[in-house]
Amino acid sequence: MTTAHDRQRQAALLRKPSAGPARIDPHTIAVQLRRMSAEINRLVHRFAGDDGLHSTDVQALTAILDADEPMTPGRLRRHLGLTSGAVSACVERLERAGHIRRVRHSSDRRVARLHCAADARSYLRPLAEATPAARTRFSEPELAVALRFLAAMNEELSLKKSSGG
Repeated sequence: MTTAHDRQRQAALLRKPSAGPARIDPHTIAVQLRRMSAEINRLVHRFAGDDGLHSTDVQALTAILDADEPMTPGRLRRHLGLTSGAVSACVERLERAGHIRRVRHSSDRRVARLHCAADARSYLRPLAEATPAARTRFSEPELAVALRFLAAMNEELSLKKSSGG
């Protein structure tokens, strides 16, 4: 459990301007990542509840939004680790809620691509609005390091997920 003293110490560390290399406690990083995750989860649950969706539906919507290429139900199934039936139900709910649309491939009508509707990003609005405010506290080189760190964390967590441990 984090004490008030721990929270004050962590807040002070985060407010300090970059004056050179400092030893950052891995526990402090983990606490901040968990707090950010909890805040994002709060937004996800509120959005899901407001739209009558499951949290898995919101994970699917995020995967569709973040995909480098058009998402298909098969890729979504593999990404989320769900059965075909569960993905079909999820896609149906998202489509019914107006967050995505299925577009059949022109040369192979069996292939559907999933595209986000214009308002699908609305649940990410609080994150989008917080980002510019937080960015102003850091220089571009600091943001580049933070981005590299977050990418490395995502990579490490993805490796843990794929290895089952």
